[in-house]
Amino acid sequence: MLNEAVVKAMNQRLALFDLDNTLLAGDSDHAWGEFLISRGLVDESEHRRVNDGFYADYLAGRLDIHAWLAFTLEPVRGFSIAERDSLLAEFIHERVRPMALPAGRELVAQHQRAGDLCLIITATNDLITRPIAALFGIDELLATRAELVDGGITGRIRGTPCFREGKVSRLRDWLDQSGTDASIANSVFYSDSMNDLPLLELAGEAVAVDPDDGLRQVARERGWKIISLRLRAG
Repeated sequence: MLNEAVVKAMNQRLALFDLDNTLLAGDSDHAWGEFLISRGLVDESEHRRVNDGFYADYLAGRLDIHAWLAFTLEPVRGFSIAERDSLLAEFIHERVRPMALPAGRELVAQHQRAGDLCLIITATNDLITRPIAALFGIDELLATRAELVDGGITGRIRGTPCFREGKVSRLRDWLDQSGTDASIANSVFYSDSMNDLPLLELAGEAVAVDPDDGLRQVARERGWKIISLRLRAG
């Protein structure tokens, strides 16, 4: 007969969280571009034009994620690891902390108290998002991986981008390698974006969080829960 601890581990629910515009009141990748402008590391008008264009492509579901990652990290490719980490720490303090939604922190905490396995799954690169995951107290992160050679940024993506259908394949690979008995079928996935429809359709429970227009329509048609972490009374 299985003991209680083993049964609990076998039945552990997976709580999946998109990051940008879900747990954050904004997009960390786009905010990074604005932060670089504020530090005088890029040309203001040109960088903002391209940054805004990539973000518009993301919202429209036509993003070239390889080109976006290269653009996002190009200004710091020549930085040492120490210089890069210092700049990222400033970015997290100045730009990300104010975007971190208190209701998002509480939602994560609720799942942690329930014993659920919490994981952030995001298209934004891991260099930017690893410290953000730590901000929410989440150890497990699946993000688009920036390729590093001897600690230096190449501007390329390592492996499968954690974007659209790529989120599904990355999650499946992680589940196969993690040794956990958690499964996508026994999961809840919180997201704001139509880009996440492939994973939302597979999750045991799909929750639209302050959704974009396309996801709001799909959620209504399919009877998915719709919540707001920005206006909890809404």
